[in-house]
Parts: sequence; C-alpha cells; structure tokens
Amino acid sequence: MILIKEFEFDAAHNLINYHGKCEKLHGHTYKLVVKLEGNPDNEGMIFDFVELKKIVKEKVIDKFDHSYINEIIKQPTAENIAVYVFNELKDVLKRDNCRLFEVEVWETKNSGIVYRG
Repeated sequence: MILIKEFEFDAAHNLINYHGKCEKLHGHTYKLVVKLEGNPDNEGMIFDFVELKKIVKEKVIDKFDHSYINEIIKQPTAENIAVYVFNELKDVLKRDNCRLFEVEVWETKNSGIVYRG
C-alpha cells in the first residue's frame, strides 16, 4: 500500500547555475507530496496522518515556507529540493511496517519532479 499526504508552501528562489528567466529571483506556491510504502499495523494504519503532518511540518514546511530557498539549498531546482526533502524525512519516517517511498515537488500545477531516493 502507498499512503499519500499533500502539503503546500510558498517560497522564493533563483537558479544561479541556469541561464534563462528562472535565474532571476521569483517565487512559487509549491506542492509537496509525501508517499510512504507499507502495510497496516495492528491499528490498521500504515502511519498516523496527524503524526506525518507534524513531522513534515517540523522537518520541511517550517524551513521552506516564506523563505528564500537559496539560503537552504545552493541550486534550488525542483530536483534538488526533492532530494533534500527525501533525505530530511527518510530516517524519521522509517518504521517496522513502512518506509518513505517517494516525494513529489511541484513548482506549478503542471511542472514537478518525483524522487524515490
């Protein structure tokens, strides 16, 4: 089974190693999708949605929301943001019955990246 939880945050960035309009400072309303793969535990759940929301908020959303992402990630492409988020969450979300499966980072409603570690 795959458990899915979506989040949203607003942030600014610019791509310093890119030559085009995205090298200029700009912002996005990002959508972050966190997916866990696993089997239901003795309570019938892969992971408690309330606990997942709290962890992702503390580890990711609070850092990125209304931030300048270049202060966190040198070249904050969607790809690099996805790798960063995956690495921040993989150990803290690991349980006997589940693991972090993938993260999606969407810069716009039709442009995003999927990363599976």
